[in-house]
Amino acid sequence: MTRADTSVEIHDLIAERRSPRSLDESAVISNDDLVAMLEAARWAPSANNLQPWQLIAGKRGDENFAALLDCLVPFNQSWSKRAAAFVAIAGVPTQEDGKAIPTFMYDCGLAAAQLTIEAHHRGYVIHQMGGFDHEKAAALFDGAVPIVIMAVGKQAPADQLEGPAYDREVAPRSRKDLSEIVIAGLPN
Repeated sequence: MTRADTSVEIHDLIAERRSPRSLDESAVISNDDLVAMLEAARWAPSANNLQPWQLIAGKRGDENFAALLDCLVPFNQSWSKRAAAFVAIAGVPTQEDGKAIPTFMYDCGLAAAQLTIEAHHRGYVIHQMGGFDHEKAAALFDGAVPIVIMAVGKQAPADQLEGPAYDREVAPRSRKDLSEIVIAGLPN
């Protein structure tokens, strides 16, 4: 697995994490592994411990998997149908008393990040997708705002993909330099 080109050493789970589209359609995810990923999301930090997230998980072949696949845009459907599972995260923007939760999307992002790290730890890959029909996905949740649908699986060779999906799969990993994103300056 290719490590990220980092300015200092970081944990392998982060340095080796990728978001591949080439997934092994024969891979099966165990209930224990999927529940562990959901537990990792459940234990994510959240402002005032509100935990403003709802998750839907589906394994290939079940009702939830089919419903989440149906929400995806055609490009994402074309490759993600090989996933072993999907997990969707939606955020609850208000408390029970109607008061806004201004950090609900941030908190949901933390849940997604922890789920992703747990998946990688267990030998799976995650590809997070924003390319889906948000209205269709909203109908699957209890009043929450859909944020992401994640394909979970085992990585397969890139050559099973074609066109733009293949091109993205084999492109080198890159990120902006720290100096471009740290606005207060880097320590000397």
